[in-house]
Amino acid sequence: MVDEVLVNVLPQETRVAVIENAMLQEIYIERESNRGLVGNIYKGRVTRVLPGMQAAFVEIGLQRTAFLHASDICRREFLEADVQQEQDVPPIGSLVKEGQQILVQVLKDPIGTKGARLTMMLTLASRFLVLMPGQEHIGVSQRLQDEAERERLRSLLTAVEDEHTDKFGYIVRTVAEGATDEEILSDRLFLIKLWHSLEPTFEQAQPTSLIYQDLPLVRRVVRDVIANDLKCMRIDSKLAYEEILSFAKHLFPDAKQRIKYYVGSQPIFDLYGIEEE
Repeated sequence: MVDEVLVNVLPQETRVAVIENAMLQEIYIERESNRGLVGNIYKGRVTRVLPGMQAAFVEIGLQRTAFLHASDICRREFLEADVQQEQDVPPIGSLVKEGQQILVQVLKDPIGTKGARLTMMLTLASRFLVLMPGQEHIGVSQRLQDEAERERLRSLLTAVEDEHTDKFGYIVRTVAEGATDEEILSDRLFLIKLWHSLEPTFEQAQPTSLIYQDLPLVRRVVRDVIANDLKCMRIDSKLAYEEILSFAKHLFPDAKQRIKYYVGSQPIFDLYGIEEE
């Protein structure tokens, strides 16, 4: 249970602290000059195929070419079952060719001399679900342990997918536990509309173009961390407060009551001794 989320907004960075039982549990930091790339979708161009490494280098418009392994083209590592073995992955040369234009998503940010790690198994995340275009598997977060609830959520999505010709795969997120059928299906519809809104961009974009960028830190926290039992979210920036309030009210009917603009005399991260920690 998350008791409070504290948001400290500075010109150069945003910091978010997650509080449980009056103790700091998690901290997130996003610097304006170095925002992460994970989750971004690019239209890339294969510049080199390396059969010995089962990998390819892909140009996506960054300082260094990015890295795409064969297992990130065809292996479903994030699913609960049907995980292929390394020897089952086809040769990289049969999967991509030099000069080929492909849609890729960043799995890991560039580090040091290493370029970004990519995948061709695209995903779009929202409040309760992760959408997997081009796949039909429906998985449930391992952290959701109630078997009856797991079956309810899986059956709900299986039934609705059986009624449509456009097939998508899903991962049900932990926060979906206890969500109503209407909330889950609304989330699903939002993700499908988002995907279809991106499809024209896929076709028209030039190689190395950014197609989709994940939400900034504070909005991701609203989407991913805040549960219905959250007591309070405090933000020390009036501008950020108004922006988050507008964003959150679509996810939480009572968002206005629980999201507060912090005007205390002491810095917000001095609450609970967070700055010291």
